[in-house]
Amino acid sequence: MEVSKIIARFKDGSLTKGTSNDFSPSKTSFRMKPLKGAYVSIDMNELKAVFFVKDFHGDNLYKKEYKDVRLWDGNKIQVHFTDGEIIIGYTMHYDIGHHGFFVTPADLQSNNKYIFIITSATEKVTFI
Repeated sequence: MEVSKIIARFKDGSLTKGTSNDFSPSKTSFRMKPLKGAYVSIDMNELKAVFFVKDFHGDNLYKKEYKDVRLWDGNKIQVHFTDGEIIIGYTMHYDIGHHGFFVTPADLQSNNKYIFIITSATEKVTFI
């Protein structure tokens, strides 16, 4: 399996950066190798989202642009998290009955390749 660079963001506000080749949206947990330390098991119910990133050193000063049109990435949505964060992107499959769904960022220059959002961490999802 392919090793992915990920940032696991938890509902409590903490995060863990590392790699995984064990992630599956149909599982309730996955193994992750943090940048420092040994492998850990991540419980999906404790997560807000899993960010699959290009690199671990994102630019905090970068201003997101949502002008890009991604023709093959599904429906454009706006996700409101329970902590107030808002993400705009595209999804192929959103079903409130599933524990999560993938979003491709609307900003092509984003450090995120795609994001797996945990449904229980969202307040509202709107198609735009």
